[in-house]
Amino acid sequence: QVQLVESGGGSVQAGGSLRLSCAASAYTASNNLMGWFRQAPGKERQGVASIFTRTGYTVYADSVTGRFTISQDNAKNTVYLQMNSLKPEDTALYYCAAGTYAGDWFEMRSYNYWGQGTQVTVSS
Repeated sequence: QVQLVESGGGSVQAGGSLRLSCAASAYTASNNLMGWFRQAPGKERQGVASIFTRTGYTVYADSVTGRFTISQDNAKNTVYLQMNSLKPEDTALYYCAAGTYAGDWFEMRSYNYWGQGTQVTVSS
């Protein structure tokens, strides 16, 4: 059983930055995928960024490309999401997830472990 704990959310003004952290209790050989998702009120949960943990290969949603960076620290079993140039439309509850890559980076069924979420609020 892998437990994920997110931290680093908060309130910032547009143009500001935040760094989210996701600490995993353990990595398993089958969990080679870590991702960040977000869900705004009244909207579906959507993928933001994913990383293939074995190689460090990263993928981003078009809406965050060039502004967000996902990274990992294998020694600490931690994944980060650096968010720069934040916009009000980035406001959401952000979730960390762990799973196994099966051909679709943001397919939620590929992720079998989820954190509790951390709130990010961006004001204009």
